[in-house]
Amino acid sequence: MRRLFADTRPLAVPDFARLWWANIVTVVGAQLTVVAVPAQIYAITGSSAYVGLTGLFGLVPLVVFGLWGGSLADVFDRRKILIVTTFGLIGTAVLFWAQAFVAWNNVWLLLCLFAVQQAFFAVNQPTRTAVLPRIVDDELLPAANSLNMTVMQAGAIAGPLVGATLIPFIGFSWLYAVDAISLLATLWAVIALPSLVPEGSDQSKVPGLKSVLDGLAYLRHHPVLLASFVVDLIAMIFGMPRAMFPQIAHESFGGPATGGPAFALLFIAIPLGAVLGGVFSGWVSRVRRQGRAVVIAIVVWGLSIAVAGGALFFAHGTALPVLPIVITALVVGGAADMASAAFRQTMLQAAANDDVRGRLQGVFIVVVAGGPRIADVTHGASAAMVGTAVTFAGGGVLTVLLTLLAALAFPLFWRYRVTRTGRPVPESD
Repeated sequence: MRRLFADTRPLAVPDFARLWWANIVTVVGAQLTVVAVPAQIYAITGSSAYVGLTGLFGLVPLVVFGLWGGSLADVFDRRKILIVTTFGLIGTAVLFWAQAFVAWNNVWLLLCLFAVQQAFFAVNQPTRTAVLPRIVDDELLPAANSLNMTVMQAGAIAGPLVGATLIPFIGFSWLYAVDAISLLATLWAVIALPSLVPEGSDQSKVPGLKSVLDGLAYLRHHPVLLASFVVDLIAMIFGMPRAMFPQIAHESFGGPATGGPAFALLFIAIPLGAVLGGVFSGWVSRVRRQGRAVVIAIVVWGLSIAVAGGALFFAHGTALPVLPIVITALVVGGAADMASAAFRQTMLQAAANDDVRGRLQGVFIVVVAGGPRIADVTHGASAAMVGTAVTFAGGGVLTVLLTLLAALAFPLFWRYRVTRTGRPVPESD
């Protein structure tokens, strides 16, 4: 049973344990703000178009500061960067609370605050991930990443459910206040970290565009790391169907246009699968051929999406329990996606030099955030032309085919493996 459930050995490392336990509190608080911002914008404007602007105001700073923040994390003490950006996140949460408390009701102020918050997050997150190989052994990296991702996905389920339920009773200001208070737990955890100056860094230089470009150039000479980004983009751009969930819930399962139980089940199925995958992730620390594991996991993800989409063809005029089939397939896909993400994150941490880890984590943030947003656009447009079932199933099939082609194009990625200590075998092997 110990080998079946999540490997909790990283929690025996004091620095990791403090960050992980603090993150449980902080993630739920952060998700309350994720719910509150679009809900407050819609309450002010009554327009989904204004709500949609959160994508633009969030993505631009995430891309710009994600790349630049990774460069900062490769030069300066990562502990200090985490402290400064955590204070920034607390400050923006307090400002969110203040504008809601005084009922300012200015949508542009909300959007600008959201952009500032995303900028601090974009610097904080790659820095936080880049410190992991410095505080846990390489052998424990897959388990540590699985534990972190399980918390993130659990928060993605619990936060919106709690936030959406509480808004009518306590209002927006209290949700923002809870977010600000919860961040104090993370502040305590990062202050307790030791100094984490990157190995071989030159702190006399302030990183700029050249540093960012150098980090991107690093990928050109490391096909294993480059391939990890390629297969992630394939999985998300072609396989992420979330933009179609409202239409599917309404047209295929008879739910109201404003949401309903079917929409809720579709929305939480993938993160629920990721949580279950994290709970039963004891096997990840024993996998040595991590490249092969990523390819297999993404193929399972694509097949799950294809099965879910295929079931939609039978949504009308059949005795088949279509909704349970779709939800089950999405749960399986979510578990596979969690495994893929854990291994890809481990590759970036173990195979990259310490003085470039921050920049690669910045690229990782951009890919993780950008891929699903591109998918929202492409899936929405395709569904309007050929329907949700064809788009859903076709995306899953394309994910499988393109992932297998990527494995053929990057044979070193397919052969990538690690030793029993977690260190990668040289790519030439």
